[in-house]
Amino acid sequence: LVSPETRVSVSAHNAAIALAKAPGSTGPWEKFCFGLNASSLQERLFVSEENVDGFLGRVFCPSSCSQSALESQPLIEVLDVAEDRMQMRVQ
Repeated sequence: LVSPETRVSVSAHNAAIALAKAPGSTGPWEKFCFGLNASSLQERLFVSEENVDGFLGRVFCPSSCSQSALESQPLIEVLDVAEDRMQMRVQ
């Protein structure tokens, strides 16, 4: 993280934290953790094609699925993510 570019905004009903990656860090963030202390952190995934595929794979086809069931799964592509909407294509 780059500390000078990190910002915190707190209001009566909301808090926002803007984080910036260090110059040597590349690629999208996959997940983040939050909580009151290190022993009670909760993990959340960012919306990405890989995370959506992984989540749907676990939901629709648990580890006991056959190879043919895995091959017949729909292809899901995340097209766009915004604060108020998300576009996905399912084939």
